[in-house]
Amino acid sequence: MIQLNMPKLFSGLLSGLLFVSTTVLAQDASLVGVDAVKTEPLKQTVPVIGRLIAEHAGVIAARIAGPVGEMMVKVGDRVEKGDVIAVLVDDALHWKFQLSKAEANEAEAALQTAKASYDLRVQEQKRLNQLKESAAFSEARLADKKLEVTSAKSAMAESEAALVRSRANQKLAEINLYNTKVRAPFAGIISKRHTDVGAYVNVGSPVVDLIDDRHLEIEASVPAIRIQGLTPGTVVTFTLEGELADDKTRLPATVRAVVPDENPLTRTRMVRFSTNFSMSKRNLATNQSVLLALPAGQERSVISVHKDAVISRKGKDIVFVVEDGAVNIRPLKLGEAIGPRFVVLAGLKNGDIVVVRGNERLRPGQKVLHK
Repeated sequence: MIQLNMPKLFSGLLSGLLFVSTTVLAQDASLVGVDAVKTEPLKQTVPVIGRLIAEHAGVIAARIAGPVGEMMVKVGDRVEKGDVIAVLVDDALHWKFQLSKAEANEAEAALQTAKASYDLRVQEQKRLNQLKESAAFSEARLADKKLEVTSAKSAMAESEAALVRSRANQKLAEINLYNTKVRAPFAGIISKRHTDVGAYVNVGSPVVDLIDDRHLEIEASVPAIRIQGLTPGTVVTFTLEGELADDKTRLPATVRAVVPDENPLTRTRMVRFSTNFSMSKRNLATNQSVLLALPAGQERSVISVHKDAVISRKGKDIVFVVEDGAVNIRPLKLGEAIGPRFVVLAGLKNGDIVVVRGNERLRPGQKVLHK
């Protein structure tokens, strides 16, 4: 006959039930990744296409007329300010300068002669004035001498004017001789040649096109409704065409001027943005497209949640919120995206802990473990 020890059997059965219950609870608790709902500033922007414009660019023209003797540059060459681009034949201008120089020397010698003649007449007049008390004094001779002094003074003035005219002609000849060398007024790249050796150019004839690619700014046609947020000094960001828009490729630009002329067809105004490319190694070009991020409104603080926390079920957006080691479903209303996060319009508050990994199989009230 088998005798059962009821107290021991009941104790063993209870221990087994507790073990099974603990095991089930441990199996029900899921390991998840979480993230906190937080408050952060929101500054809305709108994309506007602009283009790079060179601060200095245009046609470099001849300042005097003459045949081209030598072209010093080719298309694509870089020149610095003051470098010689082309040389005109200067034989005639050289000798014209030498002639004007000789005429200036001649005029200077004539002036010295006129001064000596004037000084002599003045000296003779002084001697006659000293003989007024003498019997040899002649009033008629003194009057004639005064006229001679006046005539000598006029001759000296004419010589002075002739010298100024000669020196001016010499300076003009020197300038023309200097201008036989067409020089770069600013540093840049030669983009086009308009003439070649042997061609005759007149005053103002184009020689080359020059683009200053080291000093660029941005020009954009901005909708009039966005102009209020663009005052001189406002800093915006932009990306170059062909580059992905991330924090590493975004470059700063500053509003330099808003042109007060609105296009009635497009309702846009021209805005110029200054930016510094001096430290950039990018291969930039004029008229290259850029994408500006212009402010669409004032900056404000918003509550945001990570995109991975949001699940769409039956046309509604929900998240699993962790409370006391368990998760509960929380419906919410979302706004615009801020990078990897959504603006929360309703349903969450700052500091709430939401599940961002492992939330696809969760059930309301399920226990969770997280780091």
